[in-house]
Amino acid sequence: MTAKILLLALSLATLTAAPAAVSLGTDAPVAPPAAADGPAKAALDAYREGRHAVGVELAKPLAEKGDADALFLLGFAAETGQGLAASRDAALENYQKAAAAGNKDATYRRALILLNSKEEKDRQQGREALESAATTDPANAGRILGEAWLRGLLSEKPDFDKAAEWWNKASEAGDTPSILLLARFYEGAFGNPDKADAKRSLDLYRKAAGLGDENAFIPLGSRLLNGDEKLRNEKEGREWLAKAIEKKQFAAHLALGDFEENVKKDNKAALAHYMDGADQKQPDCLLRVAAFHLEGKVVEKSEEKGREWLVKAAESGSAVASLEMASRLAKEEKPDLLGAYKYLLSAANAGLPVAQNELGLLYVSGNLGLSDPAAGVAWFTTAAKAGFAAAQNNLGTLYERGMGVPVDYNNAGQLYMLAANQGHAAATTGLARLHAAGQGTDTNLPKAWALASLAIERGDTEAKTLLGDLTSKLNDEQMSAAKKELEELKKPASEKPAPEAPKADAPAGEKKNQ
Repeated sequence: MTAKILLLALSLATLTAAPAAVSLGTDAPVAPPAAADGPAKAALDAYREGRHAVGVELAKPLAEKGDADALFLLGFAAETGQGLAASRDAALENYQKAAAAGNKDATYRRALILLNSKEEKDRQQGREALESAATTDPANAGRILGEAWLRGLLSEKPDFDKAAEWWNKASEAGDTPSILLLARFYEGAFGNPDKADAKRSLDLYRKAAGLGDENAFIPLGSRLLNGDEKLRNEKEGREWLAKAIEKKQFAAHLALGDFEENVKKDNKAALAHYMDGADQKQPDCLLRVAAFHLEGKVVEKSEEKGREWLVKAAESGSAVASLEMASRLAKEEKPDLLGAYKYLLSAANAGLPVAQNELGLLYVSGNLGLSDPAAGVAWFTTAAKAGFAAAQNNLGTLYERGMGVPVDYNNAGQLYMLAANQGHAAATTGLARLHAAGQGTDTNLPKAWALASLAIERGDTEAKTLLGDLTSKLNDEQMSAAKKELEELKKPASEKPAPEAPKADAPAGEKKNQ
């Protein structure tokens, strides 16, 4: 089983001594160990102040005497490479000693490192450590175990039932982050729509909010106003959103505005709520106000005013607003491509896959004055990793043509397959092309014919030329096989095989291109 990186910012949110996200080969930020009373206080204080080497030197003699906090600090230093040379083995050793000396957080950090290992035995060892910790600390250990099962770290594929089982144990122990995870779980938020249960999810949000978890106030209030009609409760929803606003959670204005706009159909009241949020520079409220001006809802329709609000939303961090501004600047009679590029880059850096894909297209097109396929490859790759089908197709095209990267039909086929499995028409044509030409695979004209036919049905008219050429080459027996292949591809997702990438005779990057 391929190991998957575990991101547990939420899972470690309530640990007593290290509440921030961990760094396990990810980009998650790492906070230094929290200060603690006891012999290691001076070492921990120095380390937290950024004097890592001093903190480590102060901790070493205490660690030799078995001090749990000092051992934890040395483990942390070895894990992060701050104050000591980065060493997974040294981190594991010091965390194990710290855990044996009574430091709970060391148990969790050690387990997380093991869970992210490529070795099955390491991941199972991490599981055993957490299951042992769960006997005395079901909240933290159960939360982490739930996420590990959800991410498929302890099985060949994600195990939703196991995840829910551990989060239930953690929530029964009063762990509100686990309650919130379960609430999202029963909304189908983790790719398990068959587990969706709106009432159960709402009850869990209500439970977390009742326990004082402020992170539950807006989700609960929003669902009581805008969720399943049978479960709505306007009075209660408004109360929870009012509490959120008292805590300066200004996205509550967005939920109130959406309720007025979409449920009550009162655009005037909706705009008033959006303006309240906009006054606090809440990005989504600013975006809603922009939409009201651009569409002429309640206020006079105005492109100028709409853009002013879009700029404010973009400056407040709305990636969607940046993307919309880029689109509008690019579609002007005299396109402002440099202005569009600025906003597109902002949206792409904010992690919006559609913006990353558009930025890749802009680099490849040469519309900025000079074509830069390598930069296009970089942005397409980022969006493709996020599962964005158009970027997977575009990146596959670059590998097929050798633009910005060496020609690699194997990579092209894999990327086309990922996009085709999402119904992308051009990617389906790409797969057909590779099978027809025997690029990265043996020539298979019936499969190519079936894929080209499917691509046309999906809307890619450019596949018609390929289909016509293939039809002229197939004999009666091959045509019969091709039609059967098409029937299989058109079956419902639960019944049909997904389009396959060309089967390479060598790993990607090693196959000789003809």
